[in-house]
Amino acid sequence: MKRRDTLGLLAVLLKAPDTLAAGSQANIVAVRVWPAQEYTRVTLESDKPLAVKHFLVDAPHRLVIDIDGLELSPGLRDLIGKVKADDPFITGVRVGQNTPTVVRIVLDLRQPAAPQIFTLAPVAAYKHRLVFDLYPKVTADPLVALAQDGGKPAGVAAPPSPASPAQRAQAAASAVNDALGELIQKIERPAEKPAPGRANLPSAPVPSAPVSTVPAAPAASAPPSAPAASKPTAVPTPAPAASAPAVSAPPGPAAPRIDQLIIIALDPGHGGEDPGAVGPSGLREKDVVLAVAHKLRERLTANANIRVLMTRDADFFVPLHERVRKARRVQADLFVSIHADAFITPQARGASVFVLSDGAATSAAARWMADRENAADMVGGVNVGAATNDANVLRALLDMSTTAQIKDSLKLGGEVLGQIGKVGKLHKPRVEQAGFAVLKAPDIPSILVETAFISNPDEEKKLRDPEYQDQLVDALATGIARYFAKNPPMQRKRSATL
Repeated sequence: MKRRDTLGLLAVLLKAPDTLAAGSQANIVAVRVWPAQEYTRVTLESDKPLAVKHFLVDAPHRLVIDIDGLELSPGLRDLIGKVKADDPFITGVRVGQNTPTVVRIVLDLRQPAAPQIFTLAPVAAYKHRLVFDLYPKVTADPLVALAQDGGKPAGVAAPPSPASPAQRAQAAASAVNDALGELIQKIERPAEKPAPGRANLPSAPVPSAPVSTVPAAPAASAPPSAPAASKPTAVPTPAPAASAPAVSAPPGPAAPRIDQLIIIALDPGHGGEDPGAVGPSGLREKDVVLAVAHKLRERLTANANIRVLMTRDADFFVPLHERVRKARRVQADLFVSIHADAFITPQARGASVFVLSDGAATSAAARWMADRENAADMVGGVNVGAATNDANVLRALLDMSTTAQIKDSLKLGGEVLGQIGKVGKLHKPRVEQAGFAVLKAPDIPSILVETAFISNPDEEKKLRDPEYQDQLVDALATGIARYFAKNPPMQRKRSATL
């Protein structure tokens, strides 16, 4: 070999480590930030897995993240501009090349945080993801937040509790009957003036003898039966049954009685990294179901005795098991998950209502829907390590007793399906059952409502229409009210220290 060739080969060999190193480095594909009061998520998407180390620094609070095998790039610098001024957790971001192969990211924190940092393998449209979830070190009590509800009292203050247990039981039974009488009255009689911009839907027939399920007491406010009329604009007043004395919230100024509240958990599907189904014109399921849930919350909480827990009230991801845990933590009386799914063909159309199945699904379509919804954790990005224990607990609870829950869920689903059928086409004329993970609270009647097929161009157009959303809200609220008329919620011993 000639001396010139030998020198050329030597030069190539000397450069080989640098060439191999450059080829092994990852490229940032996208950076995303999902701020929310509950937690803020930062996602770095890359074409190759990223190795990361992190540590916290106090005074001021900072999270320092070192990413190996990465060079500073314009895409990574975009992270600085992604953080909003009102982010509850991050005040600023600094990005720099700490060493030739390590990029350092410093997140300036607004409050002490408990970070969870993990990686996700490619799934759906995503490549490799590195996720930083910033949770508060001290979490707020959800029951206290619901009771206060922005500082508004939970209706008229209750009179002092009678001294004897018999007097307390009688007073509670009378309150239940009075509230149910008011409920019947509002279902039977049309409102004098419908709310502006709200569809006037015909109401369903009056429920037969709804007071028969409550303890015997004079029900003075129940009017005589009348023909069906248009739906009330205000949400009827359900009230808890009286199996035990009420337990108040911790002492404080105008503290509402937590046990006298009706708590409904609304679960807008998907969110954050998980857009859900996407319609032909780009409408995302996560956006439309959040809009419907916000409207439904406003409608329900017009009643001073009702509080609504939303599993998410903004665009962020919530794992399926966490949605169930949130509802159970506040001992919700109902759980309603709202979706707008897609199918493999654009011809599929119509609304559906699902409840949990303790065996096989009632149809192949129901099983397909459940499998699709249960895959949300993989797309949304669940921290498997942190979720395993909660998921195991939920599985154990599910094995305890679901027969009663499914029975009550079928009643709730039937009422809601009957009302939705007055708004638009139904996909199936009956409530279906399948193994939806989000419906597995063993002690809460739970339904999943597919409002329409967002993959159908006509139904996507309807879902985008605020007036149609209002009609869906009317149907959902009326179905819930009719369920409570026939099935008063049981007494809860709620505690602000749950």
